[in-house]
Amino acid sequence: MSVLEIRGLRVTFAGPRRSVREPRTTVRAVDGVDLDVGARQTVALVGESGSGKSTVARCVLGLVAPQEGSITFEGRPLGPVRRRSPGLHRAVQMVFQDPGSSLNPRMTVGAIVREAWRAHPSVAPAGDRREALARVLADVGLDPGVADRRPSALSGGQKQRVGIARALALRPRLLVCDEAVSALDASVQSQILRLLVDLRDEHDLSVLFITHDLAVVRQIADRVAVMHRGVLVEDTSAEDLFTTPAHPYTQALLQAARTLEGAA
Repeated sequence: MSVLEIRGLRVTFAGPRRSVREPRTTVRAVDGVDLDVGARQTVALVGESGSGKSTVARCVLGLVAPQEGSITFEGRPLGPVRRRSPGLHRAVQMVFQDPGSSLNPRMTVGAIVREAWRAHPSVAPAGDRREALARVLADVGLDPGVADRRPSALSGGQKQRVGIARALALRPRLLVCDEAVSALDASVQSQILRLLVDLRDEHDLSVLFITHDLAVVRQIADRVAVMHRGVLVEDTSAEDLFTTPAHPYTQALLQAARTLEGAA
């Protein structure tokens, strides 16, 4: 059974006017997308900027309302975030692109994680929360002493680990990662990707990983779905994508990635 099921998803936005006398054009950001994420599976949603992949992620999170289609999580409809039950809100968590801007600079790391527990008391630890906090930080490879520091005192990789810890504190079933390593340098990217793989296995997580970087896909994905101009043009195993890509757009993406690797 799929943890996440997306069927017939369509999202349109108002575009620019060609002239003041004409109505606004319509931009179809997502056009009839079907996508599944299985239990303990990482699905990478890949495409260049403007392909619609981040719009799909925002629909899953309830931040954008589609005009057509359905999204279900473990068989339950995923509507707008304001209408979700606390249990659904907790079960689907986000890891943001920019770890710096996603953390409150006025709060310590410990306060950031405890704030998640205050928002969802059903999963807040009983008893001494200092021990629970230390365990959450250890899960993401951080020393317990980090709890007393503010984000400004941390490196980019440490900040992203805090963002992941905040999500894990709520015991989610699905992580949505939107370009979650693109703001980090290559060595730190690899560390965070390995961490996400380990956490997926240890905590029975499913992951929807949004990225434009095929090098990242190699390290984390079980399956890869490729978007182009709002349409899902290929959905296959990561192994098949890199060995026998079927769609011309996927082939072009791979060729461009090989050219960049060769130039580096």
